[in-house]
Amino acid sequence: MLSLSAHVALRDFNLDVALEVGNECLAIAGPSGAGKSTILRACAGLVRPERGRVVCDGETWFDADTRVWVEPEDRACGFVFQDYALFPHMTAWQNVAYGMRAVPRADRRRAAEGLLERFGVAAADAHPPSLSGGERQRVALARALATSPRVLLLDEPLAALDARTRAAAARELGTALREAAVPALLVTHDFSDAAQLGDEVAVVDRGRVLQQGKAGELAAAPATSFIADFTGASVLTGEAGPAEGGLTRLHLDGGGQIFSTDRATGRTGASVFPWEVTVEAPGSPPRGSAQNSLAATVASITPVGNRVRLGLVTPQPLVAEVTEAAVAGLSLMPGSHVEARWKATATRLVPM
Repeated sequence: MLSLSAHVALRDFNLDVALEVGNECLAIAGPSGAGKSTILRACAGLVRPERGRVVCDGETWFDADTRVWVEPEDRACGFVFQDYALFPHMTAWQNVAYGMRAVPRADRRRAAEGLLERFGVAAADAHPPSLSGGERQRVALARALATSPRVLLLDEPLAALDARTRAAAARELGTALREAAVPALLVTHDFSDAAQLGDEVAVVDRGRVLQQGKAGELAAAPATSFIADFTGASVLTGEAGPAEGGLTRLHLDGGGQIFSTDRATGRTGASVFPWEVTVEAPGSPPRGSAQNSLAATVASITPVGNRVRLGLVTPQPLVAEVTEAAVAGLSLMPGSHVEARWKATATRLVPM
């Protein structure tokens, strides 16, 4: 169990967080400059908070009140930095083997090469300057695991990988995190990475944890419009009030109205995920029980795997994800006029 509380004065705001994680991965997600990396550095002892406490498996690494301080090299943290921090004069396998103090010297190369192979690095004898950014990132991942750490700290571990290697590396990292069976803190600005790799996700902005829970819980019931937008939902703003049938009506800024089964009054945001939104020809009768309908103009058409993401211009920006067949059937192109429709039950109301 890792328990961390920290208050750190940063340039534009104060970091003030309290986190606990068992033998699982907590993904710390948020925009750049939110204070995420400082949390990792406080855990590793690279930043000394003004107030707070860091405890790992009952051992106190830092306590501001009792003036306990364990040096970084004695904290047994496996740290993957954004800039990799590899030794340029060592080969890839030597970098990985460097922390294998518990492995007999004669066995270190074989063990290091096994870890590198696991992460898809074939150039075990290459030096870091000759490796691609993605390869250096994977060497850093292997090195962090090679030390048999008590805590894993990963700062944007997939950021340098291209689309082809990213998916495979994410799968391997997820497996490695589960097998390591130690507390892990993983920082990312990408909610999809957080959802894939984190057993739980803590969304951080300006030094505060805004919401923590399972990724699906955050996406389905975001606590704020910021979190709704961060998790990938469109957020429409307006004034909320009661409507017939126990629904809430939201009069949208810029015109139009939508309905939700959530309750709210006053200034409110409404979040809806792209896959909940369908598009139909203007004036066509609604299919099913969709109670929300907005006239829209197609602004962009972007293939995403076997789906197509449509950027829509309504009184406020809206995104829909539809099938290729739907795009072809409606002969959609930028400038096409459509009706965007979705259910009241798919509309989450969030405070502004």
